Amino acid sequence: MPVRLPSLIDPPIGFAHRGARAHAPENTLEAFRLAVRLGATGLESDVWLTADGEPVLDHDGVVRAGLRKRPIAELDRAALPDHIPALAELYDACGTALAVSLDVKDPAAAEAVVATARSAGGDALGNLWLCHPEWEQVARWRGLSDDVRLVDSTRLRRIREGPERRAATLRDAGIDAVNLHWTDWTGGLTSLFHRFDRYALGWDAQYDRQVLELVWIGCDGVFSDHVDRMMAVIHRIAGASSGG
Repeated sequence: MPVRLPSLIDPPIGFAHRGARAHAPENTLEAFRLAVRLGATGLESDVWLTADGEPVLDHDGVVRAGLRKRPIAELDRAALPDHIPALAELYDACGTALAVSLDVKDPAAAEAVVATARSAGGDALGNLWLCHPEWEQVARWRGLSDDVRLVDSTRLRRIREGPERRAATLRDAGIDAVNLHWTDWTGGLTSLFHRFDRYALGWDAQYDRQVLELVWIGCDGVFSDHVDRMMAVIHRIAGASSGG
């Protein structure tokens, strides 16, 4: 069996996708608290900005208001359904010690997200990962904080210039990581991004073998709906690597 490739973060972060989505209603405080109890070392969600400037956690960014659906951006925080938490409530419920990866669906939310993390104190800023599918947009957020980690969340087929050129571009733009679907990653690709000191993150790893593959080829973070499966594999591999 080939030797496990080194990761920049060891053991890699286990991100609970939309909370413990396989076990509780997604993007709810219930799901995030459960993810923590199941051992997740990171939490993942999508963030939007309300009309009154509050960053909130929801996937689609629209809610039913009366007989029609309305964008979250058109509604004040108080008008949203109770199940949609504010980012500040996530920090209150789960603390600031875990990594928090946020897919910034509304770019206007980035500044408020960073301000909320700063207000939460502790390790919130250093544990915050901001993701977006357009790296140019992500690069604009570098000035918000030197501590926040920025993520180019994309697919290999969208990197037209090739991964080596992209890795160099991300380094020069101050973007810390690239996040690809688990099927895009190979050991050669993780090694390439690591050569440029960029983190390699893999998403949609729902089965043991998928998590195992990402960890074995040196990914620094894994995203999964199944927190229990993901963390069991990460602990098993990390323990074997340390001789435990």
